[in-house]
Amino acid sequence: MDVALLYFDGCPNWKTTKSLLLDVMGELGVASDRLVLQGVETPEEAVELSFHGSPTVLVDGVDPFADPNAAVGLTCPLCPTETGWVGAPSRQQLTEALSSGM
Repeated sequence: MDVALLYFDGCPNWKTTKSLLLDVMGELGVASDRLVLQGVETPEEAVELSFHGSPTVLVDGVDPFADPNAAVGLTCPLCPTETGWVGAPSRQQLTEALSSGM
């Protein structure tokens, strides 16, 4: 399984997601070196990568949290979770996404 975290530095939510991803990966027995961090620095890069905001999690190249109506760009969108709208996927959501990729 390949896991990538796309982010831009102007959004603090990616750091929370990175920490949660590493915890969940450890719980599932996925080596932490399977996590690739990819900074997105320009609007052009965002378009090239179809980057819908920070953080974006890719599991085997697929964004399990993608909103097809979300604009591409350097944004910090809110994510629907079981506890409401927040700036990053929840632990439960990440666990489900990574478990389905195994």
